[in-house]
Amino acid sequence: MRVVTVDKDVQGGLPCFAGTRVPVSTLFDVLKRGYSVAEFLEDFPSVSDAQVQAVLDMAKADVPKHSEPAAAR
Repeated sequence: MRVVTVDKDVQGGLPCFAGTRVPVSTLFDVLKRGYSVAEFLEDFPSVSDAQVQAVLDMAKADVPKHSEPAAAR
């Protein structure tokens, strides 16, 4: 399943959930504001729960790549 696509003709090339015009960043904006995944899915019915979960899994897997070791105490 394709989860995210980038097309310069859709939302100016922002990464969007595949098959939609919904930018992936919208999910993170909604969650940051304290709303739930269920509320996001209600507002964006063209996005599936499987797509959201896959994007969250991608983000989770990417965090270690951007982490730095803790300073020695």
